[in-house]
Amino acid sequence: MRKRWVIRALKIAAIAIVAATALGFIVESLWNWLGPVLFGTHPITFWQALGILILSKILFGGFRGRPGYGGHWRRRMRQRWEQMSPEERERFRQGAYGACGRAGDIVSPESRKV
Repeated sequence: MRKRWVIRALKIAAIAIVAATALGFIVESLWNWLGPVLFGTHPITFWQALGILILSKILFGGFRGRPGYGGHWRRRMRQRWEQMSPEERERFRQGAYGACGRAGDIVSPESRKV
């Protein structure tokens, strides 16, 4: 069990390193292509591009994703869901699946009427 977690952590680390390297080269290429022409700046190295990428992530995005994203909507829907009866929940499911067109579901027009 522990070996599986070690392998998984190594895979995630490898993917993170590859992604950081790719993003660094993309930022470097774009900066060196557009910067001198548009802004009159000097070309930058890979490490400077990686530093710019990390700095922009700290200033504009953080490292934990978007913690407040969707929280209010989810909380409100959970409260409404808990207040519904089982019949209301089933009608809601049928309406949501019919409106979203879930693959493989064939919903008759009669079941869409709420």
